[in-house]
Amino acid sequence: MNNADVPIWEKYTLTIEEASKYFRIGENKLRKLAEENPTAGWIFLNGNRIQIKRKQFEKIIDTLDAI
Repeated sequence: MNNADVPIWEKYTLTIEEASKYFRIGENKLRKLAEENPTAGWIFLNGNRIQIKRKQFEKIIDTLDAI
């Protein structure tokens, strides 16, 4: 099974591109949020690539009225 076979809703982490599609938030907005919150528990860097922890980011989204 390669990475493309794992459904996006089952992945533990998402790239900015995947998260943008999944959460329906623009890529630039997600990059800005990640850059403004470098120590947030919902992101980590894999080299220079930002990874978003899907379930933890979902919890953050649930508490917000607007982004």
